[in-house]
Amino acid sequence: MNDAHLHLVVNHFPIIGTILGLGILVSGIVIKNNAIKNTAYVVFSVVAIFAFLSMATGEGAEEIVEDMPNIGKLIIHEHEEMAEKLAVVLYVLGIVSLIGLYTNFKNNSKATIISYITVVIASFGALLAQQTGTTGGEIRHTEIRDNALPNSVEKQNTDTENEE
Repeated sequence: MNDAHLHLVVNHFPIIGTILGLGILVSGIVIKNNAIKNTAYVVFSVVAIFAFLSMATGEGAEEIVEDMPNIGKLIIHEHEEMAEKLAVVLYVLGIVSLIGLYTNFKNNSKATIISYITVVIASFGALLAQQTGTTGGEIRHTEIRDNALPNSVEKQNTDTENEE
């Protein structure tokens, strides 16, 4: 198993986990259930760990795929920039979640405000996660790139150029 494979194994959880954790946390806030909020906090803490693992394997994955056909360094760079922003947000989310767990266990008066702060951070994280996932997907899935052309259009363009 190489770094590209490891990166593919770990990079989905920060995206999916952020969105899932956000839903769990909002549910916990709406029904005023600390156990559900704590579940979200644990999910966010695990998300931060997987964000670290994704960042740790990203460079090695880049080295493996950057010279493959139809990849290019620019598209990888765009993904890397988005991933770095997402990682910072997820690290902060993990720390705030640990604070949220602590305040819930201690029945601290600040527990409610921490849960709202966590929702804001997680919402921002979910937006960045979507963008990071898209830029990562564009590396190998050329069909989702903005400049993607259907095969029939590409074939027609090639045939037209060959006739001239």
